[in-house]
Amino acid sequence: MKSGFEMNDKLVIVRGGGDIATGTIYKLWRCGFPLLILENDYPSSIRRHVSLSEAVYDGTAKVEDLTARLVTTTDQAWKVIQKGEVPMMTDPKCHVLDDLCPYALVDAILAKRNLGTTRKMSDITIGLGPGFTAGVDVDLCIETMRGNNLGRVIEHGSPLPDTGTPGVIAGYGKERVIHSPAAGIIKASRKIGDIVKKEEELALITTQSGEQVPVKASLSGLLRGMIRDGYPVTEGFKIADIDPRESEYENCFRISDKARCVAGGVLEGIMYLAKRRVR
Repeated sequence: MKSGFEMNDKLVIVRGGGDIATGTIYKLWRCGFPLLILENDYPSSIRRHVSLSEAVYDGTAKVEDLTARLVTTTDQAWKVIQKGEVPMMTDPKCHVLDDLCPYALVDAILAKRNLGTTRKMSDITIGLGPGFTAGVDVDLCIETMRGNNLGRVIEHGSPLPDTGTPGVIAGYGKERVIHSPAAGIIKASRKIGDIVKKEEELALITTQSGEQVPVKASLSGLLRGMIRDGYPVTEGFKIADIDPRESEYENCFRISDKARCVAGGVLEGIMYLAKRRVR
């Protein structure tokens, strides 16, 4: 199959469009790389205002000055790239690789396990976070655990395993993340950017039996993330994120420091491998 992508040998495919993936996409886009995002049919991003994955539902999504646009064909994708935007396709199994040979492929799903990425998918393959081993299923890994090694490029071995505990902000760790108390359909009572108080109702979960189960704030602060209305959640599913720092309102709408740091590692990894392979 012929497409406009044959005109450009630097296409980067990014699996995933959540908030950390969006940081990587944004940095690569700013550096001039043409990109294609591959998402699943029902993304579950919490930090929706900084996640390009929302384009799956709305057709387009804008984070800072970058717009992602949902497409269904590679020809459409190339036209979007020519407009200075980033195309997105719902293709969790990467079937588009039957037609494309990307310069690099980045697995930014952050599933804590490998969902099918292999080194055969591209000349350069990079995996974010735990679940990957550099030199085995990807060429390089990027550390996603907060701390001194955040964003470090790993050439041999794997990132630190998932602890299940979010990074500490203003003395709060696991309390910051809210999980669904029941299985059902969620409807938010508050919106991202709202100041909420501990024990305040954030959302309602309507169960299969029709019962409405309230979701309550675990602490007072800024509602930084909330899964979109109508999403079918399971019990224990991550659905919201609270920042105890009420002064950080603007950060609800900007790529995070963590995402930018990880993105720097991805850019370094691509450039490092490109330089090494030219020698």
